[in-house]
Amino acid sequence: MQPGPRVVLGVTGGIAAYKAIEVCRRLVDAGAHVQPVLTQGALRFVGETTFSALASEPVKTSLWSESDPIPHTRLGQGADVIVVAPATARLLADYATGRSNDLLTATLLATRAPVVVCPAMHTEMWEHPAVQENLATLRRRGVVVVDPESGRLAGGDIGHGRLADPTRIVNAVFAALGPPDLDGVNMVVTAGGTREAIDPVRFIGNRSSGKQGHALAVAAARRGARVTLITTASLPAPGVSDVVAVVSAAEMHDAVMARAASADVVVMAAAVADFRPVTVADHKIKKAGGPPEIRLEPTVDILAALGRHKRAGQILVGFAAETTDVATHARSKLEAKGADLLVANDVSAPATGFEHDTNEVIIYGADGTATPVPMTTKEGVAERILDAVAGLRLHSPPPRIDNPDQQAQTTPPKEQQ
Repeated sequence: MQPGPRVVLGVTGGIAAYKAIEVCRRLVDAGAHVQPVLTQGALRFVGETTFSALASEPVKTSLWSESDPIPHTRLGQGADVIVVAPATARLLADYATGRSNDLLTATLLATRAPVVVCPAMHTEMWEHPAVQENLATLRRRGVVVVDPESGRLAGGDIGHGRLADPTRIVNAVFAALGPPDLDGVNMVVTAGGTREAIDPVRFIGNRSSGKQGHALAVAAARRGARVTLITTASLPAPGVSDVVAVVSAAEMHDAVMARAASADVVVMAAAVADFRPVTVADHKIKKAGGPPEIRLEPTVDILAALGRHKRAGQILVGFAAETTDVATHARSKLEAKGADLLVANDVSAPATGFEHDTNEVIIYGADGTATPVPMTTKEGVAERILDAVAGLRLHSPPPRIDNPDQQAQTTPPKEQQ
């Protein structure tokens, strides 16, 4: 498994420096190796300890380090990308004119890696001709500028100059690294736990929060995929092309099957109920009548249906939440369902699986491989799963469907409910 990109995160002395903490966290969650570089001005607004705790390496602040006589050269040469958030008017002026008076500006001048700057300042400063000329100079040199947004500024006034949303910044950082490895891929991702109604109030369900599926959808979109997210959860999904809300296994089945034929990749991260009540009461069942007898029947097996109708070159990813004999159950499910990858975890282990922000999985391949992903955030797990998907596509790119009539002919029949 390849290590994540090395990102130098520069933070300068503006009130928006506190938002760089969230940028740092999201970059690490997405699998990046983050080295923070804070100016002396930044340290007036945020603490060094916070970034050191969240980033991949401790904060660096000075050119005059006894342990590293040329820190700017090492940082500049070792970076895959440098991002400055926030970038003050002073930083933009220094960078545009080649003035180096601290570790961050020296690093910017000592790199050939792509650079992303995220300006943040009051509207009057943002609109000043000097600032705009400096930005124009940097753009001509190939620097990526993530323009600020409009909104409430420090001091309470409203205007343009607010630091861009962390999602925009992180997406810009990964885009600057080069063409996304899932560029143009049509992907369907499912998320959340289905609910099978007993009556208008009660249901049979599970503890799935949808966090892992949503993390996969967002990460895939950031890597260039056109993502349709079919979900039971009401979590955010920035960058996702289409979000389809469903509740039951039957609704998820219909939504998936309607879109699977044209998908290059289908990721079944949802926890679909295995059983549902044979009959659903049209009114709330009262406890005064005693415990009701609820007869169950199997729900449709969506993953198996996808495996049966999978077209040539399509990649199918399944999930298995287990509590015992994880490897045995995972390999059996991988083969039985016709999947290419099976992501398995022990949901009885601490801090893994349902409702947690962290996860620990093993990615099983149809070729017999087993890739462990140690405990990390669900965003980190998502990146490793997508690494595996990208690896499969690299070795066996799927054929594209360009003819709508051809696509219609390959649409699988609706499964019996």
